[in-house]
Amino acid sequence: MTAISGVELALWDIVGKASGQPVYRLLGGRVHNRIPAYANGWYGGARTPKEYADRAREAIGRGYRGLKFDPLGTAWQEMSAAEMEEAEALVAGVREATGPDIQLMMEFHGRLSAPTAMEMIRRLEKYNPAWFEEPVPPERIDMLDFVKKETRAPISSGERLYAMADFERIISLRAVDVLQPDIAHCGGLSTARRIAALAEQKDIRISPHCSVGPVSLAACLHFDVASPSFLIQEAFAEFDVPWRNELVCGWNPVKKGELQLGDEPGLGLELDEAAIAAHPYKRNAFPSLWDKAWLKDFTQDRRKG
Repeated sequence: MTAISGVELALWDIVGKASGQPVYRLLGGRVHNRIPAYANGWYGGARTPKEYADRAREAIGRGYRGLKFDPLGTAWQEMSAAEMEEAEALVAGVREATGPDIQLMMEFHGRLSAPTAMEMIRRLEKYNPAWFEEPVPPERIDMLDFVKKETRAPISSGERLYAMADFERIISLRAVDVLQPDIAHCGGLSTARRIAALAEQKDIRISPHCSVGPVSLAACLHFDVASPSFLIQEAFAEFDVPWRNELVCGWNPVKKGELQLGDEPGLGLELDEAAIAAHPYKRNAFPSLWDKAWLKDFTQDRRKG
């Protein structure tokens, strides 16, 4: 589905550039002028509550009004009382640093059993999260539905669903408050539009997952402005590798914590093949989230390159 999605996005770009139109117009036109964003990846290098708080202040200083982070360390399925206390301390530190008006998204990465997820949600809901993301394994939609019904906090999921039938099921059960299809993996813009239309009938908001690069982000922005049920867009752009914008000839839609989309034809960007060649793909570069290597590799301080 990732390969199909890539081809599908390329075809939208080709049609847009051939007709001289931005993709969002081909999707029906704008229904949103603003594209609010929440930051992800901002906590690279942080370990302690103070370090998380310092990183949070930096992200807010860039203009972001929402922050997403995973406070669970290397937890897998179950968590000890000490691990839960450590996770809560991180969340408390971030909330104290941000104040009550900044949205906090709690990312669980689908790593917990249902009982542990519910216990962790109940411990953290007093910090007024915008949502708890993937509290249980994403393919266990029945389990997700159970957690949703047994807790009061908002729930989100969907980034690791790849079949339309799975999206239809999660929507029909209303197992989430916020649905997060990844346009680069779920089949592209056409499928994402079908998903959004179904979700709108159940009063489920859409917040596309986006972590793989600027072309995927550009596709999300066109989807966002043309989708009535769009809520907020994930943004890694300012916390990624320092050469990210070189891949797309300097294109950067981030402006003071929000995202902007112009009227350039197609997806609105061009690839720099020399820059791409200078940074070749590395197989299996992303470590297992419950492997200790994650703390070293994924949460490294990317500000230092």
